[in-house]
Amino acid sequence: MKNHRLIKKAKKGDSEAFEKLLIQYSDRLYRTAYLYAGNRDDALDIVQETAYKAFLAIKNLRESKYFLTWITRILIHSSYEWKRKKEKELPLEQISQVSTGKDDCIVEHLDLVWALDRLPEKYRDAVVIFYYQDLPIKEVAEIMDVPVNTVKTYLLRGKKQLKVILKGEGYHEGEIIQ
Repeated sequence: MKNHRLIKKAKKGDSEAFEKLLIQYSDRLYRTAYLYAGNRDDALDIVQETAYKAFLAIKNLRESKYFLTWITRILIHSSYEWKRKKEKELPLEQISQVSTGKDDCIVEHLDLVWALDRLPEKYRDAVVIFYYQDLPIKEVAEIMDVPVNTVKTYLLRGKKQLKVILKGEGYHEGEIIQ
């Protein structure tokens, strides 16, 4: 298995092997970071921070087959860390920064990013990892460190809440649907 060899080399300190792994998973990591950040520059910052943290900690990876799970977990933690720092700097008003001449597709995407941002963390994580990382529920459970049935519940509740938020029906900031 090609990845297994690359991971083994990276764990021994081979920076080129680690770089190859990052390149292989870069699109997946970027898309996930974008869903947390809502814009390209911040998503790239999150991916860069994730790569740095992962490089420093690669020796601690126990099983090579869980590399993607491991680095995704680092990415999620980096995203929340970035978000806390960003909230201290300025209130997020990204939607108002977009010009009105954009495609409907871009507006819908921004609506989805906005709606995801309003979900409780556990629901957001489950939805993002499952649908945007395209990982099986078992791996989502491992990343989130919760049982499989809990992930299923988070996905169900997260989708239900997203529908309510996107329709704008009876949703108020901070409201959580159970």
